[in-house]
Amino acid sequence: MDSDELWRNTGPGPMKFGVIVPTLRAEGIWDSFAKALQENLVTSGLTASDVLVMDSSSDDATPRLVTECGFRINSIQRSEFDHGGTRQLGVMLMPDADVVVFLTQDAVLASPDALRRILGVFEDPLVAAAYGRQLPHAGAGAIEAHARFFNYPAATRIRTLEDRVHSGIKSIFFSNSFGAYRRSALLAVGGFPAGVLFGEDTIVTGKLHLAGYKTAYVADAAVLHSHAYSVREEFRRYFDIGVLHAQERWMLESFGGASSEGSRFVRSELRYLLAHEPLSIPSAAMRTVAKLGAYKLGRAERHLPAALKQSLSMNRMYWRRKAAENLN
Repeated sequence: MDSDELWRNTGPGPMKFGVIVPTLRAEGIWDSFAKALQENLVTSGLTASDVLVMDSSSDDATPRLVTECGFRINSIQRSEFDHGGTRQLGVMLMPDADVVVFLTQDAVLASPDALRRILGVFEDPLVAAAYGRQLPHAGAGAIEAHARFFNYPAATRIRTLEDRVHSGIKSIFFSNSFGAYRRSALLAVGGFPAGVLFGEDTIVTGKLHLAGYKTAYVADAAVLHSHAYSVREEFRRYFDIGVLHAQERWMLESFGGASSEGSRFVRSELRYLLAHEPLSIPSAAMRTVAKLGAYKLGRAERHLPAALKQSLSMNRMYWRRKAAENLN
């Protein structure tokens, strides 16, 4: 079946799709984000009402800009934002959507058919989730660009539980910056978990694989999305990854570790920087040391005082909520 026929011929009737976008102070990037999304809605046969924005009480022009686009908006208190719980609330607020697509406000769809292309893989009824390629923004430095090229290659791939044999935990790599889920499969594995530091997408992907579903990486469905992290920000990010792996031990037990993947990344980065930006090699080396140390600290988070964990983490609100829960 041609992907153009998907909307007409899947099951007893056409599939229904929805787009969910968590936002916080998105005013600065909204024009480019919204323009690209609106173009994709047209080519995908969707309308503005198929977009739900989950806004964390933005105090800039975000709510007005969302309304002007005709998108639906649901506001939550900023302190209530939860990477898993907020996205799951969005899913429940779109009960008619057979497939929900998540975008972050800084992920700009790179072509007018990117949304249509990621939706097309759901023609296979065993594909439960799919994520798109992420390309570096124009002007991105070599370190930033390499991270995108390494983690988001040019070839589309379907993954199953068997991929853990040769890819380990990398087999459940996923990103909700541009990720789509079959609603029935998502709910079958319990939906997005609430109360996690981050990594709700990886947690769900692991559960989907264990349940026998396929997931897809769709290389020709791309967004412009990259970050020029400082060394401190890299440290905090990898501390959080360590915490995730410590708190969700079943992932490493079921899929294996990531040490070989880390070594492959370092070798690939060195080759890339030698060819494109050799003066960045000392910075890359410093970042590698910082990431490794941060990850190990994160894995040992249960032995660290709460105040220290909050200062080391990229998601400080999570630790504030944990502290408040412990007081109660």
